[in-house]
Amino acid sequence: MFPTPIQRTSIVTRTVYRIALPLVLLIWLLPMLAIVVTSMRGNQDIIAGNYWGWPTQFRMIENYAEVFNPARSPMLRYFINSVVITIPSVVMAIFFSAMAGYTLAIHRFRGRILLYAMFIAGNFVPFQILMIPVRTLFGNLDLLDTLWALIIFHTSFQIGFATFFLRNFIADLPIALVESARIEGATEMGVFFRVILPLIRPALGSLGVLLFTFIWNDFFWALTLVQSDAARPVTFGLQALRGQWSIAWNLISAGSVVAALPSVLVFFVLQRQFIAGLTFGGVKE
Repeated sequence: MFPTPIQRTSIVTRTVYRIALPLVLLIWLLPMLAIVVTSMRGNQDIIAGNYWGWPTQFRMIENYAEVFNPARSPMLRYFINSVVITIPSVVMAIFFSAMAGYTLAIHRFRGRILLYAMFIAGNFVPFQILMIPVRTLFGNLDLLDTLWALIIFHTSFQIGFATFFLRNFIADLPIALVESARIEGATEMGVFFRVILPLIRPALGSLGVLLFTFIWNDFFWALTLVQSDAARPVTFGLQALRGQWSIAWNLISAGSVVAALPSVLVFFVLQRQFIAGLTFGGVKE
C-alpha cells in the first residue's frame, strides 16, 4: 500500500515525522499568530517597531471596538455587504450546480459529454483574463458598483467548479433509486428534490464550505466591480482602516481577524459534513 502508514515505518522516520510536523505547523501558523498578537497591541508598540515581540500594552477590546466605530470606518457595513453577497451566491451556485450535475449524471442526451467538458474546461481559464470582458459586460448592464454585480458574478463563476464537483457524486449513486422513484410516479423535479438532494447532503455541505470560503475571501473581483462603500465587501474595506499619515497595523490586523472569522466558523460548524463530503463514495462494497 502506498503511502505507507506512519505506524509501519522505521523508528527514525517516525522520530523525524514527530519533530518535523509541529515545526512545519508552527512555521505555517506564524503569520496568523503574528496578526492575532498585533491586533492586541497598542499604538506605542507600532510606533516603536515592536512587531514581533510581546506587546507592552494590551488594547484588544479597544482595537476591535475601533474597527467597528462608524466614525473610523464603515467596517460594519462592509461586513453586512459580505454576508449579503456570500450567502445568496453560495445558495444559488449550489442549487443550479446540483440541477446541472443531476442532468449530466443521470440523463442521456446528445452533446452531454461535450457540455460536461465545457464545465471542466472553464475551471482552467485564468480568471485574470476575464477582468476586462466582465467589467465591460456589467457596465453595459448598468450593474457596476452594486451588490448584484458581485452576487451574479460569483454565482455564475462558481457554477463550473460546483457542477464538476456534484456531478461526480451523483454519478456514483445507484441508478436503481432514480428508476424506482420514476416507477412510483415521481416527476423529475420530485426525483431531484426527494431522492438526489437527500443522498448528496454530505457533498452539498462540503461544497458549501468551499464556496463560502472562496466567495467570502474574494478581493480581486470586488476591486474590479465595486468602487463605493455601498457595495464594498469586508476584504476590500480593510484599507479604510489605514491612517491618514501612518498605517495603523494594529487596527488592520484586528479587521483582518474579523474578516477571517466567518470562514473559520463555517468550517468548524460544517466540519463533519465537509469531511463526509470529501470521503463520500470513496469506499465501495
